[in-house]
Amino acid sequence: MEKTDNNFDVQTELKKLPNKPGVYIMRDADDTIMYVGKAVNLHNRVRSYFRKIVGRGPQIDRMVKQIARFEYIVTDSELEALVLENNLIKENSPRYNTMLKDDKTYPYIKVTVYEDYPRILFSRLMKKDKSKYFGPFTSAAAVKDTIDLINKIYGLRTCNRSLPKDIGLERPCLNYHMQRCCGPCTGHIPKEEYRKRIDKALEFLNGNYGIIIDELTTKMNECSEELDFEAAAKYRDLLSSVKMVAQKQKMTDAAMEDKDIVAIANDDQDAVVQVFFVRDGRLIGREHFYMTHISGNPQSEILMNFVKQFYAGTPFIPRELMLPIEIEDMDIIEKWLSSRKGSRVYLTVPKLGQKEKLMELAAENASLILSKDKERLKREEGRTIGAVKEIGEILGIKGIKRMEAYDISNISGFANVGSMVVYENGKPKKSDYRKFRIKSVEGPDDYACMREVLTRRLMHGLEERHDLEVRDIDAQYGSFTKFPDLILMDGGRGQVNICLQVLEELGVNIPVCGMVKDDNHRTRGLYYNNVEMPIDKYSEGFKLITRIQDEAHRFAIEYHRSLRGKAQVRSVLDDIPGIGPARKKALMKHFKTIVEIKDADIDTLMEVQGIRQKEAEDIYRFFHESNETEN
Repeated sequence: MEKTDNNFDVQTELKKLPNKPGVYIMRDADDTIMYVGKAVNLHNRVRSYFRKIVGRGPQIDRMVKQIARFEYIVTDSELEALVLENNLIKENSPRYNTMLKDDKTYPYIKVTVYEDYPRILFSRLMKKDKSKYFGPFTSAAAVKDTIDLINKIYGLRTCNRSLPKDIGLERPCLNYHMQRCCGPCTGHIPKEEYRKRIDKALEFLNGNYGIIIDELTTKMNECSEELDFEAAAKYRDLLSSVKMVAQKQKMTDAAMEDKDIVAIANDDQDAVVQVFFVRDGRLIGREHFYMTHISGNPQSEILMNFVKQFYAGTPFIPRELMLPIEIEDMDIIEKWLSSRKGSRVYLTVPKLGQKEKLMELAAENASLILSKDKERLKREEGRTIGAVKEIGEILGIKGIKRMEAYDISNISGFANVGSMVVYENGKPKKSDYRKFRIKSVEGPDDYACMREVLTRRLMHGLEERHDLEVRDIDAQYGSFTKFPDLILMDGGRGQVNICLQVLEELGVNIPVCGMVKDDNHRTRGLYYNNVEMPIDKYSEGFKLITRIQDEAHRFAIEYHRSLRGKAQVRSVLDDIPGIGPARKKALMKHFKTIVEIKDADIDTLMEVQGIRQKEAEDIYRFFHESNETEN
């Protein structure tokens, strides 16, 4: 990353700012982007940060003190500036921008109406592919249950066969034999008849449950009168499922419109935004979202940031967004959302009647979530950050954030492997976990294996750092470049000393602590600076040490087990010269078992696709000469 220009003069650059709309970017001394904002007038907006203004909030004051330079991008309109601002915030996650913490994608029901024999599918994306979409929904499980129910009622296909091209080419699947699918792949059901089933399914998805309820009730009664109680029970169960789905769709608006009802609850540190999703006048679900970096920001600004970030990422935008209070740039956000949707979108602030009641309900839910999560977050902080602080106090080490733990796994020296697990702020960071297959050690020598693992890990990090320094790139964020504040070894004095020797040889200074176990293989204390330190077994620090030790052990064993599995997945065919994966696959597809291959003569072997006379003779000779030798 390019470092800050030392010749950058803020006051001089302020005078150069144009009186045009655009986006401005604030950077610190390390050239890291701290804040991204948009402006109707860049000249006025950016200059305002450098005036002595009281009451703009401690967070903004802290940011201004760290600004080393700024840059800006001019746009043709305020709408373009808003879109660009959103893109830059999402790309860079600046630490002083209020951020939407949750990045969720919501499920849709997709009906492939463009196909000759349409299917009803689960989808996380809404594409312009001529399909008909219903949603979004907040519960993936409910979507899957609904799709399963519709397929059962109407006997729709769930396969990926290309119909009508593939009709009659393969046998029908198990669903057809279980009478769950009408079997369009057999050619027995005309396209028009299948389309009628799809039309009924679309009515169901549009909320017209009355027709299917009457139809199922009639069929259930007919089967009961004919004493076909098994079929009657089937229709009874389907009827019960349909009624359950219908009851979940609570009417909230006689206008049958799509709208999102957005409410907020916040304190000095945290904010929760609650959204009620109303589709076709039915409340289909709700979801809550956390906002970070809100310190000192008013509710209107938090809401504005939520609306911009959330609706920039969701594929479905409703006709109306109901907000509890007015937010800045409502007009321009309306225009932006309307352009994304392709039709008019309204941002409203309800004052009276049913709309106000729904807003109050959403706000109450947001407050409850914020209150409950305060307690949960406190407990979570005790288990994580609090536990790390406790470990640091025991060892006399300040500022521990990242911890790495190592373990070795083998069985009598077979497939020696090592594991590295990483915890940051007391939580596992699985993206930084690493596996090591030992290359230099034969046999069960855990100390030698550990030496190789540590040497490879640290050397890799040092090489990455050097490479990034040569290229003048910030070396803090590489895969191995980030060294731990504390190394935890799965063992006592011996393992710790191995690690200290490697660190000394490489000229790296990192504290090393051993996780000592008792005779029952349970953690009993820490070994640090040649002293075994007891630790309260009921403390959060002890529980965290135990979790880390168990995780390192699990990760190593899991890797070792996968290697053992790969080593055992072999076939006798692998030992036949000239028989590669393709021919081996062809042989097994044709004969099914090794015994059948062994009993086949040369002419029969040549019937297999890809097996010529030479290969057939080699296979025959391999099995029969082997038998003669054994005899």
